[in-house]
Amino acid sequence: MKNILLQTPDGGMLPQLLMFGAIILVFYFFMIRPQQKKASDQKKFREELTKGMYVVTIGGMHGKLIAIEGETVTLEVDRGVRLMFDKASISMEATMKMQKPKDIAG
Repeated sequence: MKNILLQTPDGGMLPQLLMFGAIILVFYFFMIRPQQKKASDQKKFREELTKGMYVVTIGGMHGKLIAIEGETVTLEVDRGVRLMFDKASISMEATMKMQKPKDIAG
């Protein structure tokens, strides 16, 4: 009588390890790498902020950059109405948002 427990399956563990490695590569190239690129692009954008730019905050507030002091920015959202925000809350330049194509329904 043969001992079934001591026999190894055909092919061994190499195909399983290759499949596991392929899954890890797919996760890296389709999930982790694009997220890192987006974060670095956003950081670069925030470092290049200058007075006079029209920007949009994460909350959707549109305004013109009046002052940049360290990690704080001042936006003028209307004549005489100035609001202070953290630099990290600036999402994008307003002109970039206006240039994006609108989705056409149906």
